[in-house]
Amino acid sequence: MPLFTPGRRWQPPFFPFKREPFGWYAIYDRAFRMGREEMLLEVLPPLDWDKVGTETWGDVLVQVKKLGAGDVTRGLLDPEPATRARAWDSIFRPVRQPDWWQGDSEYHAAQYNEPVSDLERRLKAGEFVVTAEVAPPLTASTNKLCANVDMVKPFVTAVNFTDSPSATPRMSSWACSSMAVQHGVEPVMQSAARDRTRVGLQAEVLGANALGVRNILCISGDSMKLSPAPRGRMDIIDLDSVQMLWVLRRMRDDGKYLDGREMKFPPKFFLGAAASPFASDVRFQALREHKKVNAGAQFFQTNLVFDADKMEIWLNELAKRGVLDKVYILIGITPLKTLKMAKYMNDEVPGVFVPEALLKRMEAAEAAGNGPEEGVKIALELIERVKKLHGQGVHGIHIMAVGWEDIVPRLVTEAGLEPAH
Repeated sequence: MPLFTPGRRWQPPFFPFKREPFGWYAIYDRAFRMGREEMLLEVLPPLDWDKVGTETWGDVLVQVKKLGAGDVTRGLLDPEPATRARAWDSIFRPVRQPDWWQGDSEYHAAQYNEPVSDLERRLKAGEFVVTAEVAPPLTASTNKLCANVDMVKPFVTAVNFTDSPSATPRMSSWACSSMAVQHGVEPVMQSAARDRTRVGLQAEVLGANALGVRNILCISGDSMKLSPAPRGRMDIIDLDSVQMLWVLRRMRDDGKYLDGREMKFPPKFFLGAAASPFASDVRFQALREHKKVNAGAQFFQTNLVFDADKMEIWLNELAKRGVLDKVYILIGITPLKTLKMAKYMNDEVPGVFVPEALLKRMEAAEAAGNGPEEGVKIALELIERVKKLHGQGVHGIHIMAVGWEDIVPRLVTEAGLEPAH
C-alpha cells in the first residue's frame, strides 16, 4: 500500500481502541523499514471539501506540465536514488501540500521569548510542576466546580478541565476555564478534535484568549462510540489533534487564520497535547509524539501511567528521536479507588496499561477493606519514580483524580510537591 495515492488524502491513524488495525500497523512498519519516516512525520492538511469525491490526477498532470514533462521524465529515470526522490517530491508535494497549508515534517519552535502563562514560566525555570484535573459539572450549577477549584488551587500550578470525556456532554472546558481565571486559578483548556470544525476551533481559541486562558491542550477526544445513544456521526472529523496544533501555532506565531487572512492582534497561548506511552508499539507512539512536537506542541500531559519501567522505554524512544529537549512532559497519575476501577482502566480505556502486580495488590487490599488507601499508596510510589526522572525528560506530574478531587491535596503534600507561590 503506497504512503500517498492520488485521489485520496493519506491521514495518520487514530487509534480509539486497545489495538490498532493491522493495516495501519503494516504501513508504519513498512515506512520504518524503508527509511521513509519523514512521510509519517509530514503534517498533512485537512480535507478541502470542494475536492472530496474527485480525483487529484488532474492536479498531478498540471504540476508535471508546470515542471516540464521532459525534466520530470529524466528525473524519474535518473540512476541516482536522491535525484529520483527529488523528482517524485517535486510532482506530488504541491498536490498534497496546497498553498493555504504548506505542511512539512520539520520542527517549528515557538516564535516568542517571554512565557505567556505561569505554567510555562515554571516549566522553563526547571521546577517540578504539578497540574490536576477537575471534572466539569453535568449540570448548569457551578457550586461544586468552584469548590473543587478552590480546594486544589494551593497545591497545583494549573487546573485542567476535560472536554466532554467519553463523548458525553458536560459543561464546556472554555466556560470552566474562564471561571477558573475569575477564581485566580490558571486553567488548561482542553479542546477535542472530535467536536471541532476548523472555523469553530479558531473562533473558540480567540474568545478563550480574550477571557484570559493561556494554556490550550489539543486532544483527539474519546471516540463517539463511547457516547450514550443516540450517537452522532462517526465518519467525519474535520481536524485531528496534530492539525489543530498546526493551525493554532500559525495563528499565534504568524498572525494568520487558516484561510490566510492576517490578524492585527494574534492570540498568545502555551500549546499542549496528549501523549500516550502505551497506546501502540512504542516506536510508532514515539513517532506520533514527535509529529505533535514538530507541529507545535510545547508540553505533553500523558495518559495514565501505572508501569514506570515501560514509561522509561517510551522516554528512551523519544530521546532517540531528539524530542526531549523540545517539549515539557507531565506524567499522568491517578489513585486507584477500587479493583473494579483498575480493571476497567486496564481493559476498556485506550492507551492505559495496569500491570498484573498492581491488580493483585488492589485485589488483596480490597479484600482487607483497604482498597482506596492502597490506591493512594501506589500513586505515591509512582510519583516517587517520576520525581527521579526530573531533568531527564520529565518535568512534573498531571493528577487525574477522576471525580476524587479531594485526594489531590493529600497526594501533593505527602509527595512533597507543594508549589512555591
